[in-house]
This record gives sequence, structure tokens and C-alpha cells, in this order.
Amino acid sequence: MSAKIIDSHMHCGIQNSDLPFEDIKRYLDAAEIQGACLFAPVEDIYDRYDYDFKDNFAWITCRQQANEYVLDIQRTHENFFAYYFVWNDFRKNELTKGYKAIKWHRHEHEPVYHYDDPFCETFLQEAYRLKLPIVLEESFANTGSFIRRVNGRTAVIIPHMGALNGGFSALFNSGVWDDETVHADTALASAREIGQFLERYGSRRIIFGSDFPFGTPGGELQEVVGMNLRKEDFENIVCNNILRLLNV
Repeated sequence: MSAKIIDSHMHCGIQNSDLPFEDIKRYLDAAEIQGACLFAPVEDIYDRYDYDFKDNFAWITCRQQANEYVLDIQRTHENFFAYYFVWNDFRKNELTKGYKAIKWHRHEHEPVYHYDDPFCETFLQEAYRLKLPIVLEESFANTGSFIRRVNGRTAVIIPHMGALNGGFSALFNSGVWDDETVHADTALASAREIGQFLERYGSRRIIFGSDFPFGTPGGELQEVVGMNLRKEDFENIVCNNILRLLNV
């Protein structure tokens, strides 16, 4: 493999999860992967096991430190890119610190984003202004509503080929990816799903990721390698697409 490879989906944090950068770097080096997109683990952002979660100073501090941890890595390591993990305080001023994208994440039965909060809209307007892509992991209904709300003003990346946004087939059949500003990452997805997406939409909106620690960079990369893609398609998936979205 001669192309630079970027793993676009890695969790990195040292507060409520034991995912230090040093361990991540060893996994990447072993797989001959040159860089990664890093976001904090959910456990450092909010209590995902408490549907009625109420924010407090301790969580605000934890969240701030978690985001700054990955930002510090970006500042000191080439080819590593920090994503800002947003929660309901919607701190739009954080977006000007150098983050390359935004992580927006919840599953069914987890605490909800306050979409009706005026600060949510203000935060989104800043994301549009800065052209920061948003990695969106949400319910099926909220995924559709969110994409309509963004309306192409910045790129949206749906992880796992949509597996945790209602399922690949549901999103594929609904035409979510007909919007050319909506992308998908390959983390933990099957070759069949990746191939089906490629056949309909081509290779310019698929992005390689591992979802570390739930997948390993080397293992997830080998699944893409094993598809025996054309050189152009392979390079788009493992490098070109994500660097273009991040304006690198």
C-alpha cells in the first residue's frame, strides 16, 4: 500500500476510559497507518447510562479536558486531527480553537440533545461558518431531521455505514445518501454494505475508520484492502476523502 492512510474514527481519552494516545499510536504503527481523527470517548462527555442525566460542573470540566486532550495531540503530531465532541452546553466559541470537525453522538435510550435550544442553532451556525464536518450518530428519525436542518451547509458523516443510525438498509433505502454532502464511514461495516454504497454512489463519500477500541485499525483496514478496489477508489476511502473534508 503506497497511499497515506488515515483512520477517521478513533476514541481517545484518559479520564473515564483508558485510551491514551500512546496506545493508539502503537496500533496505528503496527498497521502502517499514518494518522487518525480522534474524538473523546462518550464516557468523558456525559453519563450515557442515565436517560435523565443532568449536567453539572464536574461533567463540564471533564468534557472540556477530554476535548482539549485530543486538541493537544493535533497540535503536536502531524496527521492527527481533533474533533470537538459537543453536548448540550453548545459552546460555540470552542470551535474556533482549531478543531477540524465535530462529533455529535447519542443512541436510543441515552440522554437527548436539546435540539430546540437556541444555543443549538447558534452552535450549528458557527459550524456552518467554519465549514466543520459533523460526525452524526443518532436515532434514525433524528438523523433525517438533522440532515434536513443542516441542508448541505456543512458535510455530515454517518459512522458505521449507518448501522447505529437505524441500520444501513434503512438509511440506504430512504435515500439519505442521495444528498452529496452526506458521507459514510466504514467502521465495523461489512464489505457487502461498503460495496453496495460504492455501486450506487462511487468512492468519493466513503471514509475509512476503525471505531477503536471497538475495532482495531489493522483489522478494519484489512477488510477494505480485501475488497481489491481500484487504486483510485482505495485512496479516496483511506485518505483523500477525509483530508478533503477537513480542508487539510
